[in-house]
Amino acid sequence: MIENKRIYMAGVGGMLGKAFYKTYGAANTLRCTDKDVNAEWLSFLDFRDADAYRAEVRDFAPDYLFHIGAHTSLEYCEDNPDDAYATNTLPVETAVHLANDLDIPLLYISTAGIFDGGQDTYDDWDLPRPLGHYARSKYMGERFVAENCRKHVVCRAGWMMGGGPSRDKKFIQKLMAQIKDGKTELFVVDDKLGTPTYTLDFARNAGAVIESGFWGVYNMVCGGVTGRLEVAQELVRLIGREDSVTVTPVSSGHFAKTYFAARPASERLVTRKLDLRGLNQMRDWRVCLSEYLDDDYQGYL
Repeated sequence: MIENKRIYMAGVGGMLGKAFYKTYGAANTLRCTDKDVNAEWLSFLDFRDADAYRAEVRDFAPDYLFHIGAHTSLEYCEDNPDDAYATNTLPVETAVHLANDLDIPLLYISTAGIFDGGQDTYDDWDLPRPLGHYARSKYMGERFVAENCRKHVVCRAGWMMGGGPSRDKKFIQKLMAQIKDGKTELFVVDDKLGTPTYTLDFARNAGAVIESGFWGVYNMVCGGVTGRLEVAQELVRLIGREDSVTVTPVSSGHFAKTYFAARPASERLVTRKLDLRGLNQMRDWRVCLSEYLDDDYQGYL
């Protein structure tokens, strides 16, 4: 575990940022920034302002730079490609220059969505082929880090879960919100495969890789390949609503108007490099989902 270090965390107002703050806040000196100041431990920075980003980081003089934030809505990025690259790609280049100038390690968060879905699973060395502007903007950030930053760890996440009702804008919260609203039938796609990623496991494992000094690109997802349908079924079972909530499989076409951006049929990542280096701390997704629901959704329904 990283301890007694100065860590600058940029773009940590969301679900993943909360996990990094919770994981490293007690034992380290942090400066946590975001353009959305939604917690007392956050201060304002729009990292798209390169001059402000450089000044902030240099003033803090960190031992590590964690670049976390991004536009994560695929539909927004398709509708606003310039903003997607201005947010997801160009600030990453700024972070690389900063890390090199200060001679410190940089952590960058990439995504399983950079693959085209033509394979069932992808390991760390498979060639990405992004389908849309979100995936392309993230992959260009990944490439710039890997090709230009002397000390770097790039962690590819899968389907994120974490942060609780206030910060989770992804699949788990969308299901829980429907159940809270009284829905007795959940329509869930059965043609999208992937790997859940618990934010707390991810934050801990990223730190372990940084401490190891083995720089590079890592797939970092929970154990157990699955799909949207199975995750939804397991969630309903865990909250004890199997008798009152039905999970109905549908094709992606069912949500075509809402989720119009291209998504790969499979985003299943294999943590081969973590395993080979003996650095894998990611638990099975079922264990993590159960813990997440117990810790963050008590009294929600």
